[in-house]
This record gives sequence, structure tokens and C-alpha cells, in this order.
Amino acid sequence: MASHRRVALTRRGFLAGAAASCTLLERSVSAPSYAAGSDSSAGDPWRQAELIVKRLAWLGDTPERRRRELRQFYVTSFGATQCQLVEVPLIYTSSTTSAPGLAPAPGSPDNYAAFAAAVAACNRAGGGRVIVPAGNWYCAGPITLLSNVNFHLRSGAQIWFSPNPADYAKYGLYDFGPNGKLVRTRWQGNDCYNFSSMIYAHGQHNVALTGEDQTSILNGQGGTPYDGPNAWWTWKGTVGTAGYVSGEPSEGTPNPLNMPLGSLNPALSVAEINLIEYGNPAGGTGDAYTADSSYLPALSEAQIPISQRVFGIGHQLPPAMIEFFGCMGVLLQGYQVINTPFWQHHPIACRDVVMRDVYANSIGPNNDGFDPEACNYVLVEGVTFNTGDDCIAIKSGKDNDTEFGPAQNHVIRNCTMNSGHGGITLGSELAAGVQNIFAENLAMQNQNYATNPLNIAIRIKTNLNRGGITQNFHVRNVSLPNGINTTPSFYKPLSGGPIPANTVSTNQGGIITFDCDYSPGSDNVRIRPPVVKDITIRNLSAASPAGADASCYQAIIIQGPVAEDYNGLTQPPPTVYPVQNITIADCDFGTSADATQPYYLYNVQGLTLDNVTIGGTIYNTMLSA
Repeated sequence: MASHRRVALTRRGFLAGAAASCTLLERSVSAPSYAAGSDSSAGDPWRQAELIVKRLAWLGDTPERRRRELRQFYVTSFGATQCQLVEVPLIYTSSTTSAPGLAPAPGSPDNYAAFAAAVAACNRAGGGRVIVPAGNWYCAGPITLLSNVNFHLRSGAQIWFSPNPADYAKYGLYDFGPNGKLVRTRWQGNDCYNFSSMIYAHGQHNVALTGEDQTSILNGQGGTPYDGPNAWWTWKGTVGTAGYVSGEPSEGTPNPLNMPLGSLNPALSVAEINLIEYGNPAGGTGDAYTADSSYLPALSEAQIPISQRVFGIGHQLPPAMIEFFGCMGVLLQGYQVINTPFWQHHPIACRDVVMRDVYANSIGPNNDGFDPEACNYVLVEGVTFNTGDDCIAIKSGKDNDTEFGPAQNHVIRNCTMNSGHGGITLGSELAAGVQNIFAENLAMQNQNYATNPLNIAIRIKTNLNRGGITQNFHVRNVSLPNGINTTPSFYKPLSGGPIPANTVSTNQGGIITFDCDYSPGSDNVRIRPPVVKDITIRNLSAASPAGADASCYQAIIIQGPVAEDYNGLTQPPPTVYPVQNITIADCDFGTSADATQPYYLYNVQGLTLDNVTIGGTIYNTMLSA
């Protein structure tokens, strides 16, 4: 079994991993000792949001940071050389469109070594700013940041990262032979070793990625072919997406390198193996579970150690563009990111994260803008999102990978959402829970409603696989001047489920959508009922775009967990709780296209509608279903 045999880590990699797994948050850094209270539902929850913002002030333009960054390290002093650009005949500009475009000329100088040397020198000196001047710079490998380093792009600087996946399996600390030199990461909520992100840090403190304006660009070249017609985006495996042809390798295509689970964990019973591989203790047929995107969560369910969850070369799991793992004190500010292979920004198990004045501008497949996972204390402000998937998706792990705890204490404010699947989303990988999330003053402009509309404004995604407790989520002051996507995308229930197909648009078309049975057919193991409670949404206003009759398909969709989906071996099944204690107040949803059912409820207890207008009708009521 070439891809998942035990492989001895290099000594350097082992020591680095051991150091990173220590209690990173006990480092002596300048974060204040304040800890936000947990009772955000008592009194005014927005007081807690103010305290979170106050805590994170140490990541701003402080005297300490200014003194440190007087030390400047120009990448040109370490041998960095600009590249020339040439026109290539085909670059995918979105999931489904292509056109001629620019790319670094063949044989362009590779600045990987120069960037790495500048970062190392800056770190050795006690920290400072690594500066990339204006111009075009090619990098065939990751930029790995170290403590106290601010990697800074001047106005007009653009880094063109190699589009070849093999370049991100060259420099990781963990050597897995034919799979490459990889990094510790998470992919859609599950722990593994995989290709490095283009910008990566593990176990560091006081790290920053900054620019001067939107002309400071990080270009992942996710739609630029590297092998014939194949690009990072082709790996999505959807026919018609970035030239993908059915049957070719992709994240959703069975991979012969991925072996049956019983050979990896002989302690599993036959019924347990069948449940994980086929979703049925009695067994099944086929090898669909060996597709990389299915096999990784199966490894988690089968309790396979992370040392054996090895992907990289021979597999098709694209990395996030920018990823910080187990870091304390992360600043992301003042640049634009485009053409990312997968999620645009993905901090994992980080504490004290600020993202400010960034343009997250990539519309390829799964090109979420910002996916903080199992992070504590996060501020997102002044960010503009134009994305191929969720603008913001807050996560905390999936299946058995919950060791970093919940996502908690996040403030999102003064942001603009132009395109995306969800404006602000909790999930879907939230097995360790999400709590104390505050979002305010959001302009969900939906500017591209004719070509790439915003599908849902406020969204929760979970199910009986993902589980977790989602609580204390508060939203206020949201404007939707062009509504959202009015074309429904209906919930697909499991066979025999209580909710008829084609009746509720959980996947697209609802302004507020709590989907607690999200894509149940995608998860073989369904044994962990989610809990969703204590949520307030106030002062939301939506209008129809010019010339349209509706602002949404359905205004409010709250679909609680579906108990009938449980398929575990334990009897009786666990208790499945309704969605509880939801308040929606002082909101005008405009006009729903489905006038006969402007809101939909299932397994909900205590939904309060207070001065809520839908289609000119005002609702003041408490509902359960």
C-alpha cells in the first residue's frame, strides 16, 4: 500500500512536529491575559464582542510592532529576481469559463530560495519585515513563515505561485518518499499530511502577511494548466469544471492507492467497516469510498492515526492558499488574493487572528474566502469577498478530529460580500462546536447577481455526521440591496426520510438557512446529532435587484436535525434535539419567490419573529414545528 504505509519521519520533521504540538498558546508573547466570559446570552451579548476586539488590539499598528519592523529585509538582497509574463492560450477564469491570459514565461527564475532565506534571516534577527518590491515574482514552492516575521508586499508587487502541485511536495518537514515532502494540515476538517499551502506557518507566533493595497497580489494560478488541460481546479472532479473529463483522477474519483480500511485497523468489526465504507452495517459494493475526498474522513472514522493519513503526490486533495496551523498572533492585512487552488485563507487551531482590509477575490471551485477552523479570538473587518464558495465559513473539525476544540470568540464586522455560496456560514465541519460568534454591519451586495449570485446570506450547515454544538451566534445590521439567488436548490433527503424532496431550498435561495441535515448522502456515518441553539439576527434588510420581482426564493429556512438519518450500531439511538431559542427581529426580507411558503420550519422549538416583514406581511409570533 504505497500511500498509507508507515513512513519514518525525518528527525528534523519529528522534532518540529513535537514542538508544534506543545501548548503553543503558553508562549511568552504580548497578548493580554483577558479571557472573554462564556455567558454571552445574559444581558447584551455585544458587550462580549467589544471585549474580543479589545483583546486583539495588540495585533494592530502598535509601537512594539513598529519598532520590530524597522528591521527590513528586501528579498532582492537574497537573490530574488523578477519574471517576465507571456500570454498563454487558455486559463480557467472561473469554474466554467476560460480565456487567454498571462503567466510567468517558461524558465522564469524561481524565487523560492530567496524568499526562504529572507524569512530565515528576519527571524534570526529577532523579527522584522520581509519586503517584496513592486514587480512580478515567480515562486515554485511555498513561502513558510517564521515567528516575528511580517512578509510584506509593496504596492504593485505580484507573486505568481507555480501551478504545478509537485512543487508543494518538495519542501515539507515530513518526508513520505513517493508521496513527497509534506506538511501537517487539515483538509475539509480532517487531519492529514498533504501538499503545503502557498503561504504556510506551523507553530509560530507573531506572524503577518501584509500588503499596501489591492495591487499587492498573491496569485495561486489555480486555473492555469500545469499538465495539458489539467489545473488545480480540475481536481474538483465535476464534469465541466476547469476542463474535467469523467473518469480522470480527481478528489471524487476512486483512487487505487487507498486500501480497504480493515487492512489498516484490524480491530474494527465487519459491521463497523461496512458502516464506514458503505454507510450500511450489512455491507455494500463498489469503491466510491476510496476517492480521496471520501477516504480521508473514512480514515478518521476508522481511528487511523494521522501518521498513516498520507496524501500528496498520487492524490488529488488541493491545499488551501494561505494556512497558519497552531500559531498565536496572526495578522492578515491589505492585499488581494486570486486564483487559489482551494480555500483562500485557512487558519487552524490558532489564537488571536486578525484579518483586515483584504480582498479575497477567487471564484474557482471551493474557493471559500476565509475558513478559520478551531480558532479562538478572531477579528475580521473591512474585508471584501468575491468567492467561488462561502465568503466566510467557520469550522472546528469533522468526524473524530476534534482535538483542537471549538471555534469561538469571533467578531466579523464592516465586511462586503459580492459573490459566494454563503455570506457568513457556520460549518459544515463543526464537530467540535462553534460558539460566541458575532457579525455586524455586513454589506452583502450581491453585485454579480446576474452571473455569480450570492446563494444564501446567513447559513448554518451540519448533520448527524458532523454533530457539534452551535450556540451563541449573533448577527445585526445586514443589508442585501440585490437580494440573493432566487433560483432554488433543493434539499436531497435520504430514502425514506420524513421531508419530501423538492420542497425546501436548503442549498440555495434562502436568506437565513439553518440546514441541520446538510448533504446527508455524502456522509456514510451518521451517529452524532448536532445541537443548534441561542441565536439572534436583527436589522436585516433585503430588496430585489433592478427588474426582478423577488429578493429570495424563501426568506427563512430552519431545518432541524432529522432523527431518521441515524445509522449507527448503538441502540437506542441518541436523542436528537430541535433547533432551539432563535430570535429574528426588525428584519425586512423583501419578497420571496415562493409566496405560498415564505418560511419553512422542521424540528424547531421556539423561533421568535419580532417585527419581521416578508412580502409586505408583518410577523410577530413564536413558532415551533
